[in-house]
Amino acid sequence: MQWRETLSPIRMDRVAVIAPADRTRDALEEVARSAAVELELPYTPGDGPEEIDRAAGAAVQNGAVTGLVGWAPSRRVPELQQALNPLGAGVVPLKAPRGVQPPTLLTGNEHRTRQAPKFSRLLVDTYTTVPYADVDPARLAGLAYVVMFGMMFGDAGQGLLLVLAGLIVRSGRIAKIRRFQRTWLFIFGAGLAAVFFGVLYGEFFGPTHVIPVLWLEPVENPIPLLIAALIFGAVLLAFAFTLGTINRVREGGWGYALYARTGLAGALLFLAVGMLAGGLVAGWTPMIVAAAVLALLALVLIFTGLFVEAGGGGTGTMQASVELVDTVIQLASNLVSFTRLAAFGLTHAALMSIVWQGTTALWHPDWRAVLAVLVFLVGNAITFALEGLVAAIQALRLEYYELFSRIFTDEGRPFKPWSPRLPESEASGSSTTERQTP
Repeated sequence: MQWRETLSPIRMDRVAVIAPADRTRDALEEVARSAAVELELPYTPGDGPEEIDRAAGAAVQNGAVTGLVGWAPSRRVPELQQALNPLGAGVVPLKAPRGVQPPTLLTGNEHRTRQAPKFSRLLVDTYTTVPYADVDPARLAGLAYVVMFGMMFGDAGQGLLLVLAGLIVRSGRIAKIRRFQRTWLFIFGAGLAAVFFGVLYGEFFGPTHVIPVLWLEPVENPIPLLIAALIFGAVLLAFAFTLGTINRVREGGWGYALYARTGLAGALLFLAVGMLAGGLVAGWTPMIVAAAVLALLALVLIFTGLFVEAGGGGTGTMQASVELVDTVIQLASNLVSFTRLAAFGLTHAALMSIVWQGTTALWHPDWRAVLAVLVFLVGNAITFALEGLVAAIQALRLEYYELFSRIFTDEGRPFKPWSPRLPESEASGSSTTERQTP
C-alpha cells in the first residue's frame, strides 16, 4: 500500500447487483457475506436474517432479471464478481450520478468496523466524517496533537510516567483498561513529547536541576516561549490552509478554491500576514509593500466569493462585507489562540516551581523530611492530573477550532456495508464449505 493511499478515502464505484429473478436471494446472500456493498434500499435496512427476503422483495425486476444499486469499494468489486458468477449474477459498474457524494471508507477501516478506532482516527471522526473528495488528515492531526500536548505539559519526569502508562496499556495485562489498548500509541507519543519539551525546559518533576536547561526556563523567559508558540501555530495554520486548498480543489475545482476563505484566497491572506510580520521585524519596505498588495488581492477574491455565495445585490454586498471583516478578525484570533501553548506551558512550570519550593523549604534531616516528601508527591500528583487534563482539552480545542475548521467545510457520510446476519442454515453451510476449501 502506498502512503498516498492513506491520505484519501478508498475509491468507490457506483454499482448494480444484477441476478436472475429465481436466484436473487442467493445473490443477496453472497453480497451480505462479502460486506462489500452499501445497498440503496427503499427502507431502513435491518441486520436480522429476515433482511435477505426484504431486500429481495425490494429489488427492481425487469423480465427475468432483478437488480439493486449501491456503492462498493473499487478494490472489492472483482472479488464480489467472482463470488456471484456461479449464480449467473454479476456486478455492473454504473456512472455516478452528478451531485451525489459517495460514502466514505478510510484505508485501514475495511475490516475494523466493530473495533475501537485509533486515537488519531477518533480525533477526526469526532469532528466530522471525512468527505469522499477530501484529504484525510488523521495521521497529521495525531502528530500535531501530541506536540501541542507536550509543549503545554513539558516535564521529563511526568512525561516518562505517561510513556510507562502507554506501555502498560499496550501490554493489555490489566483487564480494566484493556478496552483502551488501541490508544496506547497516543499516550506513549504524548509522553515522549512531554519528555522532549521537559528536557528543553530543564524540568524533571519540576525545576529540580536533575537535568540542565537546554533552551529556556518557562517561568524566567515567557516572551521567547510565547513567540515560539506563535511561530509553531503559524506553521500548523499554514498546513491547515494547504490541506484546505487541496480539499476545495478536489471538491469544486480551482474556480471554487480560488475564492474560498478556506482555500487559495484564505491561504494568500495568511501568507500576506506572515510577509507583513516578517517585513516589519526586518524593517524591509519592499516586503511590506508586497504583503499589502497580496493582502488586497486576497481580500478581493474572498469578497467576490462571499458576494456570489450571498446571491449578489445590495443584501449580498452587505453580507459579504460583514463576513469579510469577520474573516480578518477570525484569522488574527486563530493565530493568537496558539499563545495558549505558551500560557499553559508556563502555568505547568509555575505550579511545579511552587511544589519544588515548598518541598525544599520543608526539607530537614528530621521528621519534616517526611512532610517534604509528601508535599512533593501530592503536588506532583495534583499537577499531573490537573495539567494533563487541561493540556489534553486545550490541544483538542486548537485542533478543532483553529485547524479542522479550515480543512473541512462539508461533512461526508460513512460507508455502511449491507451485511445482515444470514439464517443459521445458510451460515453454517457456508462455514462448512469454507473449511473444506483448500
